[in-house]
Amino acid sequence: MLLDSPDAMAHGTRVLAQQDPLMRRLAAELGAPPLRKREPGFEGLAQIVVGQQVSTASAAAIWARCRVELAPLLPETVAAAPDERFRAAGLSRPKVRTLRNVAAAVLSGDLPLDRLHEIDADAAHARLTAIGGIGPWTADVYLLFCLGHPDAFAAGDLALQEAARHAAGLEARPDAKALLAMAEAWRPWRGVAAGLLWAHYRRVKSRDGILAA
Repeated sequence: MLLDSPDAMAHGTRVLAQQDPLMRRLAAELGAPPLRKREPGFEGLAQIVVGQQVSTASAAAIWARCRVELAPLLPETVAAAPDERFRAAGLSRPKVRTLRNVAAAVLSGDLPLDRLHEIDADAAHARLTAIGGIGPWTADVYLLFCLGHPDAFAAGDLALQEAARHAAGLEARPDAKALLAMAEAWRPWRGVAAGLLWAHYRRVKSRDGILAA
């Protein structure tokens, strides 16, 4: 089952609450987490790449220019676009390389973006991170928000790490490796667990102020 509707998210929350006490407590306090969806396919992944390491406002502005300069935003267009088109859109050289790498992988058939939800989350993650410039966070965000993969989990996300520390009463914030180990108890619904932890983070942040960075 994909996390592609509020009903699917609610079902995953119920199942997860039955198998883990921490998730049961968060689910009782928060209910099912909100559904967050992005455009799937090449355009969705491209937008995540464009938005890396810049403010939300800057990401939106650059993405708007990309949709003009690289229209239609397809792998074929990106693969054939000259450097000046990318410069006009305001993209950095590393992001240009990443977009071209993704376009080449899609065109060659090495990266079937729309079918990654059909395989295990770890295998799908590996397919994405095999592409130059695609890191773990980008891969997990694509799998979770663009495809609705129920077991995708962005362990490198600082908000998730801090939420896990606070919710579980840990002394120190777990790093990505430690959080992945912790999340083993939440398979095959780690995507729902991520949603609950993000919701917990937002609630505590709004109530008590900014959590540790």
